[in-house]
Amino acid sequence: MSTPAPTRGQAFWWGFTKRCARCGSGHLFTGYLKIVPECPRCGLHFEREQGYWAGALAINIMATGGLFTLVFVVLLIATIPKVPVAPLLLVLVPIAALGPIVYYPFSKTVWVAVDRAFLQRLDPNEPTDRHR
Repeated sequence: MSTPAPTRGQAFWWGFTKRCARCGSGHLFTGYLKIVPECPRCGLHFEREQGYWAGALAINIMATGGLFTLVFVVLLIATIPKVPVAPLLLVLVPIAALGPIVYYPFSKTVWVAVDRAFLQRLDPNEPTDRHR
């Protein structure tokens, strides 16, 4: 019996919630920063090749930069014409410093979802790398 492939939206939702983009299983991390080599439920191998996580790095940079820019613009617009530099820095520096760390595990599972949705098949029954 074949399991229906997840939709792109479903794969992305699972990625944003730190779950496997193929089967939706959780428990993909053995600590805050270390992802397991493959999904414990469906066997999807995460690191396809050396340098695979460069996409996750790019997603992390875009997400953190986007949040920083959004907060900066909103605070700037809210405080014009007298922009309080020190309070803005108290908000923006932690976003720039901690944002990449906080978003790191999410960026990995989101990257796997992007890879599955656009670069690979969405077929959950495709052969796994478990038995290579």
